[in-house]
Amino acid sequence: MDLEAKLAVLADAAKYDASCASSGAPKRSSAQGRGMGSTTGMGICHSYTPDGRCVSLLKILLTNFCLYDCLYCINRRSSDVPRARFSVAEVVDLTLSFYRRNYIEGLFLSSGIIRSADYTMEQLVEVARRLRCDHEFGGYIHLKTIPEASQDLIAAAGRYADRLSVNIELPTGEALGALAPEKNETSIKRAMGTICVRVDESREDGVRAPKFAPAGQSTQVIVGADESSDAKIIQSADTLYRSYKLRRIYYSAFSPISHSSSRLPNKSPPLMREHRLYQADWLMRYYGFSTPEIVASMPAGNLDLEMDPKTSWALLNRERFPLNVNTAERQELLRVPGFGVKVVDRIVRSRRHGRLRYADLKRLGAVLRKARHFITTADYHPPRDQSSQHLRAAIGVTPSPQQSLF
Repeated sequence: MDLEAKLAVLADAAKYDASCASSGAPKRSSAQGRGMGSTTGMGICHSYTPDGRCVSLLKILLTNFCLYDCLYCINRRSSDVPRARFSVAEVVDLTLSFYRRNYIEGLFLSSGIIRSADYTMEQLVEVARRLRCDHEFGGYIHLKTIPEASQDLIAAAGRYADRLSVNIELPTGEALGALAPEKNETSIKRAMGTICVRVDESREDGVRAPKFAPAGQSTQVIVGADESSDAKIIQSADTLYRSYKLRRIYYSAFSPISHSSSRLPNKSPPLMREHRLYQADWLMRYYGFSTPEIVASMPAGNLDLEMDPKTSWALLNRERFPLNVNTAERQELLRVPGFGVKVVDRIVRSRRHGRLRYADLKRLGAVLRKARHFITTADYHPPRDQSSQHLRAAIGVTPSPQQSLF
């Protein structure tokens, strides 16, 4: 198989892994001394950093051959998909070629398991080592970590990569055991723990030691492959954030695959479910919401597909509103539907110079269709005694009594 055919197979096989953002990576100086551009093409994906920069990555698998037979995976051992494998040299040459042409700013590299976990991890690390040491590659590198690989190999990966990720894949150990019996929740979390400890040690040592995975670690959870509720997924995510200091968790809607097991759903969950989980995740990470608060707003254990989780919470906690935008604390304002972090910060800065009026909020970027029901300003008060049902209609939400998650 020629290189172009391999790229077609292994770039397509990599598209199911969502955890390939470059957020948090320090900007390196390229070996060529030039800034990188952005384009589209085979194997190229686009990620966004927290400051809004678009980053293009070569996103490929080293191989889609795999010893494991995870029921939800298109590359499982028993799958009939076309197979291909890059050599280490081919991945290095591809990355450098795309980089020099300004197609990419970095590499996201994962792999199926071949021969053994250690052998596979050695190949991934060798790609990163050659890029960094032999070619002085200054771009971003994200390596997928094989959980069962040795501690020494994980340590080596962190020396060369900006970010490492270990996919937890399913929300519970029971689901993992049922759908991916050759994988082990303990080994996955042990690898996460190793990365967490080494990242912390590197930061404590400061300039005295090389940085270990300076962009931290991330993971991916597949949504809808098992019967786990949104509440269970959010609770698992909270545990992972607190235990392993993850930079991000990516939620990926399950995609049905050919000749799949009868234990898997025959269709994907609504993409809105994935979107709502991301919104709930951001409430935990950036808006000061606790997991119990978010879970309490899900009476049936699942997020409302018709309404974002912040609005759901606000309607269940009507006694805390309306808030006066001129006097409320920042953390209180973050709980107002229609107010994002940037809008709240603008409000806090602007009110130092005078009392804010309704029109001011519009200029500051607030989504007043939602926010106006939960705030007061110098010249505005919302109507009193509105029922939650009336507010749902006013915000533009149509009640949906039966929401299927599959």
